[in-house]
This record gives sequence, C-alpha cells and structure tokens, in this order.
Amino acid sequence: MRLMVLAVATMALAMAAARPVRADPVVADLSSHLIAITTGFTGTEVLVFGATDGEGDIAVVVRGPEREEIVRKKERMAGIWIHGASFRFRRVPSFYAVAVSKPFNELAPQQVLTRHQIGLENLRLDAGGREADPNYKTFANSLVRLKQTDQLFPTRTEKVQFLGNQLFRANLAFPANVPVGTYQVEVFLLRNGEVAGAQTVPLVISKIGLGADIYMFAHRDAPIYGAIAILMALVAGSLAAFLFRKV
Repeated sequence: MRLMVLAVATMALAMAAARPVRADPVVADLSSHLIAITTGFTGTEVLVFGATDGEGDIAVVVRGPEREEIVRKKERMAGIWIHGASFRFRRVPSFYAVAVSKPFNELAPQQVLTRHQIGLENLRLDAGGREADPNYKTFANSLVRLKQTDQLFPTRTEKVQFLGNQLFRANLAFPANVPVGTYQVEVFLLRNGEVAGAQTVPLVISKIGLGADIYMFAHRDAPIYGAIAILMALVAGSLAAFLFRKV
C-alpha cells in the first residue's frame, strides 16, 4: 500500500512539474488507459490520480459510451404478460460511476451538481422531449434500477483520497460485464461551491484474443453468425439425443 501511495505521489508531482507556467487548476491521469477484456475476465480497477494548484474538493465522474435504451412496462392481459407502455431514452451512458472527496451535500450546491451531472440522482436521461410526461420519472427510475442490477450504475460512491493538500487518488471499479468502448473520466475541482477546474481523461475498454474475434464476427456478419449458432445447436441436440438413446 505504501508503495502504491509513493507511486501516485511521484506521478502526480511529475505531472505538476511538467505543467506550463500558467498551470491548470487540476491535472489528472489514469494508471492505465486500456482495459483489455480476455477470456476469464472478472472485472478490474483503475487508479485515477492527479494534483491541484491548491486546496479544494475533487469529484470524478466515469461515463461509458452512450446508447439508446428502451424501457417497457409489462402488463397482464388474458392471463398473458405482454409489453405495454414504453419509453425510449437517448444518449444513456452504458456505465456511470462517481468518486468524491466529500459527501454530495458538502461538495457543492445542488444546482452545480445538477449542471455537471455529478451523482446518479443528477444524471440527465434524455427521453426525446417526453420529460414532461407524468410517467417519465417512473420509467427513468426503472432504467436506473435495471442498470444497477447489472452493476453498470454502481450504487456505491467511491472515495477520493488526498495525499496532503494537493495530491489525490481514487480507485475506479469495473465489473466483469462492463461494455466495451471509449469511456470519459471527468475530474472536477470544486472550490467554494463552484467548479474551479476540470479535466477529461479517455479510457478504452476493448476485447482482445479469441473473444474479440468472435465478438467482431457476431457484429460484422450477424446473419452468418446466427446460422452457425443454430447449426451448432442442432448438432449438439442431435448428438445428445443419440448418446442418451444409447444409454
């Protein structure tokens, strides 16, 4: 642990020393800019670290690639569950996590947290103009719960730790089912309830090896992949039936 702290302090000091004469209020970086997903991947952590030009608080927001999400309400009709009303949400981050140095109510006023979408309750979910619909909140909450169930919107807020008054660090956890793509790690420096500086650091999550080849094939040649999958299922089923008949 002491070695990790020393490494963070050394890297942050090097970053601070490398800054131009007119220093940015905050500089940050990651221990790795690439998470490689291989067979047997069970999740990982990435360290975000940096330095400020003085005292202040830090909030780190991690946003995955944006996607369109549809939330449907199931309704029972004639004893059968069917899809009822639905909401289509646009530009939903596929992953969203936060780390802060203080509780949200001590970090900044609510309007500042809302403006910069710091904290899950401040995440804006674009429903294509249907935000005034009486059912919007219900469907938005359902979308968040589904993401939380899949561990893609972690319920736990990570802690940003300061090493002295200017150096900081935080561990960012990513689950085994984390989506691939380019992530944005936003680091905010807050002073007197306002954002005094910010920096965005990219993070790439990518499949590699055989898993990546299969993933790319499935998305590039979906009809062929589907046909092969059906054929393999038929062969496996026929083989199982043959073996059980012999037994």
